[in-house]
Amino acid sequence: MFFHNRRTFFIILSLVMLVLLFFSNHQTSPTQLVDINSADTAWMIVASALVLLMTPGLAFFYGGMVNKKNVISTMLQSFIALGIISLIWVLFGFSLAFGDSVNEWGIIGNPIQHLCLDNLDSKNSNIPYLLFALFQLKFAIITPAIITGSFAERIRFRSYLLFMILFCVFIYSPIAHTTWSPEGIFANFGDIIGIKGYEGLHVLDFAGGTVVHMSAGLASLAGALYLGKRKVENTDPANIPFIILGTGLLWFGWFGFNAGSALAANYDAVVAFANTNIASASSMITWVLFDRFLNKKYRLLELA
Repeated sequence: MFFHNRRTFFIILSLVMLVLLFFSNHQTSPTQLVDINSADTAWMIVASALVLLMTPGLAFFYGGMVNKKNVISTMLQSFIALGIISLIWVLFGFSLAFGDSVNEWGIIGNPIQHLCLDNLDSKNSNIPYLLFALFQLKFAIITPAIITGSFAERIRFRSYLLFMILFCVFIYSPIAHTTWSPEGIFANFGDIIGIKGYEGLHVLDFAGGTVVHMSAGLASLAGALYLGKRKVENTDPANIPFIILGTGLLWFGWFGFNAGSALAANYDAVVAFANTNIASASSMITWVLFDRFLNKKYRLLELA
């Protein structure tokens, strides 16, 4: 009941705001930004905004699929991630994911190295490291929102808040560090195991296939198995236009998700941009044709 107490939540929120207030810092100075590429920076700002748009899109997508009485609560589960994960990421989440490893195994980053997004300018490259931190924030936001589809209509909101916080700290951040941090164990797996012939062997995750989708998928499976089979199955969506709107927002945001992962306005970004559209269109038409063959009709819900 500790986490269900209103006074407790107010105290925790107040402490978070005090930490943000007293540990805030200024990131920029002319000497620190000398190597910044303006084109890359502009593109990454746009890409970050596009990825952020995916979370409201996911809210509409899931909200349209559930029972009418659960539309608002389902959409809120996605939207609340925008606030909760943002605060955790700014406080210490980014440090856990991209700070220097606390040991030689590369499991987790130093939680105080970038406390409140401090000490970022020393790592500026073609884009400000602060912008990189914000781009990665959008990935951290949408990951727990994806999971909500597995237990939609079946979990208390306060319990979901606790789950989201624990998932970000103990699941997402360590996986991001092991995969994407230069010192992560998966990023240097061949060198760490020390077997001849396997030097340089590492996990290649260009745009979150491991960090975002595998972690969200496995967490969703665990949640579904824990909750068990639904007692009442509802197959009638509450609002199909919501589903279509969500699909469009997700498709639009995916250009920033994938092409932005090149971290520059370059040819890799263009290839990722093209593949995103071609793959999405191909899968949509494939499913429409499959539905037509299986059910003898075309359905808008199956298209999405």
